[in-house]
Amino acid sequence: MPDTQPTAAAGPPPQRRIRSYVLRAGRITAAQQRALQELWPRYGIDGPAPGVTAYLDPQQLFGRVAPLAVEIGFGNGDNLLALARREPERNFLGLEVHRAGVGHLMHQAAEADLHNLRIACHDAVEVFSQQLAPGSVDEVLILFPDPWHKTRHHKRRLIQPEFVDLLASRLRLGGHLNLATDWEPYAIHMLEVIGANAAFRNRAATGSGYVPRPDWRALTRFERRGQRLGHGVYDLSFERVAAPG
Repeated sequence: MPDTQPTAAAGPPPQRRIRSYVLRAGRITAAQQRALQELWPRYGIDGPAPGVTAYLDPQQLFGRVAPLAVEIGFGNGDNLLALARREPERNFLGLEVHRAGVGHLMHQAAEADLHNLRIACHDAVEVFSQQLAPGSVDEVLILFPDPWHKTRHHKRRLIQPEFVDLLASRLRLGGHLNLATDWEPYAIHMLEVIGANAAFRNRAATGSGYVPRPDWRALTRFERRGQRLGHGVYDLSFERVAAPG
């Protein structure tokens, strides 16, 4: 039997990555649970095994060759569902760690009989690094990510230089990174971090750095909440114009 005890020569254990989300035991309805169980073979994608890189084959996954858009943190899936219904010529992959939202979107997708949508209930950083091949993505959507308001929590924000480098490596040349937030300090943070990456060009036509609200973006409950609270909404759009790094 092999010796599994750590030794002095093994060195310190790897540091745990700071995640941009906290999993909480939220309420999941019977319909959402049933959708997770019954519709996972149709729409679900298992996350990567720890430390294993195995790139997905979009042609095999969707049964065709088509542009691929990935939405990170889709919530209950309102925007992703609307996009997949309106643009059947494109393939869509949704990433969300909260099971209730995944079950809700699967239920809605089945009712709409969508064939161009797949869903992973897994950490976006791991999916992008271990399951999406370089240059395989045409568009990335990050809409209303957790802004982590308190200064001591800013390290948890998803938009960090290392993750932007990863997104640049997975987007094809000419691919788009589209974001939205209702928290102005986070919008400024996004502009600074992504603007400092030479792989991206800001698509804004004005000096503000922001673009008008796009027609394709559905009005989600997060945006409605921001409107009720009197928050402005800030849309950002970038094009990958150079090789990362």
